[in-house]
Amino acid sequence: MAVFTPVSLDDVTQWITQFPLGKALELKGISSGIENSNFFLTTERGEYVLTIFENLSFEQLPFYLNLMRHLADRGVLVPAPVANHQGELITALHGKPASIVSKLEGSSQMEPQAVHCDAVGAMLANMHLAGRDYPLRQPNLRGLEWWHETTPLVLPYIPEDKAQLLKAEVHYQETFAACDHYKQLQVGPVHADLFRNNVMFDGERLTGFFDFYFAGCDTWLFDVAVTVNDWCIDLDTGVLDEVRVRAMLDAYHAVRPFTAAEQHAWQTMLRAGALRFWLSRLYDFYRPREAEMLTPHDPAHFERILRERIATPAPGLF
Repeated sequence: MAVFTPVSLDDVTQWITQFPLGKALELKGISSGIENSNFFLTTERGEYVLTIFENLSFEQLPFYLNLMRHLADRGVLVPAPVANHQGELITALHGKPASIVSKLEGSSQMEPQAVHCDAVGAMLANMHLAGRDYPLRQPNLRGLEWWHETTPLVLPYIPEDKAQLLKAEVHYQETFAACDHYKQLQVGPVHADLFRNNVMFDGERLTGFFDFYFAGCDTWLFDVAVTVNDWCIDLDTGVLDEVRVRAMLDAYHAVRPFTAAEQHAWQTMLRAGALRFWLSRLYDFYRPREAEMLTPHDPAHFERILRERIATPAPGLF
């Protein structure tokens, strides 16, 4: 969440009259994240999050916002999109698509313990199951095709050893994606970015998942791998904390049991999750867009994680 498109309270005052939210009282930019322009919005009816989408189009956005509504209707704790008086979830603000969603209670748990990983694992499994009958389909836009397109764009900026690692891992993942084991993996809507800062807790009570704007249809196991790679590691080294890994995987497995094909693919998916974010951080670091509030993430963090996943086998799924 950054601010690429500046918005003032005066800008919102007239625009918000199309929503059943009363008057806009306060607007505050959110500096974390790097994709969209986000603001905390306080109105006469409560607190919300306003998002202006910088990359996603009016045609792409129904997948994300309707997915959130679909999950919320099935008991998954996610922000609820707010429709305007015409029933629209997406409207234009400063010529760009924008939406308003409810603000979740609590705060992000940036130093998670096993109890938090347990809650996230169970909720993630419930989310996957709840999405099985979601009718819209859209691929993970940061999947293998994007890796192929983006790798040549960052190679000129990085030293040879990193370039060799990046090219080798993309090839490894491409080869695995063509094999029978990969084709047996369960597929459906995934969050694809379920980091610590995209989950809210009130104490030890999980209050919701948010920021679904990297969601798409991919293997459920990739979603688990992305989540483990953030929630269950030592941030300085990327080494997995087996207690937290076990808590998350066991909680997930109790809701939606892992399959034999997923067990076979697990180590590779952990590498895929690390590769995806190493590559996106390389791109954002070396080819940044201008923004009022933008803090690019350090690519070295996920390079360390990828090297660690290659070198050290992770605990099994079950």
